[in-house]
Amino acid sequence: MNSTIQKQLSHRSIRAFKDTPISQEIIDTLVEVARHTATSSFSQSATLISVTDANLKDEIARVCKQPYVAQASHLFIVVLDMYRNHAIATEAHTDTEVLGSTDRFLGAAMDCGLMAQNIVTAAESLDLGTVYLGSIQNDAQTMIDLLNLPEYTFPLLGIAIGEPDQQPQLKPKLPESFMHFENSYTKFENYHDALKDYDAVVTTYYDLRNSNTRVDSFTNQMTTRMNVKGPNRMKNLEVLNKQKLLKY
Repeated sequence: MNSTIQKQLSHRSIRAFKDTPISQEIIDTLVEVARHTATSSFSQSATLISVTDANLKDEIARVCKQPYVAQASHLFIVVLDMYRNHAIATEAHTDTEVLGSTDRFLGAAMDCGLMAQNIVTAAESLDLGTVYLGSIQNDAQTMIDLLNLPEYTFPLLGIAIGEPDQQPQLKPKLPESFMHFENSYTKFENYHDALKDYDAVVTTYYDLRNSNTRVDSFTNQMTTRMNVKGPNRMKNLEVLNKQKLLKY
């Protein structure tokens, strides 16, 4: 097993960072890695924003409701970006209605996910800590305003990077039998019964974890999360429509 795979198998979300700057050379390297990411139909519909302004980082941390976001040495925002291609086509007097389709949206979202994973893999290969920030979705419209994003764009996720100041335990993920099937999808008669052993492992993980005293199981988390409906997150379809993406 090579060192890259070892890093991937030991991935942990880091939420505490040392007050150590990341060199510009490393940032430039991570941007180059992002730039060379695979892309759907060569559309290159992902754009990366480096947040270097301290006040702006504070504002984004407030959106995320996670103070550690402002403490990270570097903050990237991955933007789903079809504005560039819209402008190119418009300048060529070509209709761009297709950019509001689910097909183009999903392709651009894939571009963003691939870019984010490439950045994290590269950063962790340099012994940096990372955490994905889906929490920027807490208020997408505010993020759009803060970053001055034009139409045909959407802030999909953030990545906080820095030198780790914690060593969290490795969170146990679903057993392979629940997430890897062959040739067709496998359904289970009763998921609570089938996941009983995994629930016990997850409960033990939380019970022994040194960062807090929470005790919980996987099935309970997935059940209770059905009641988590952030008011601004539930409006994201409206925001996407306002941005001329996923038109309805």
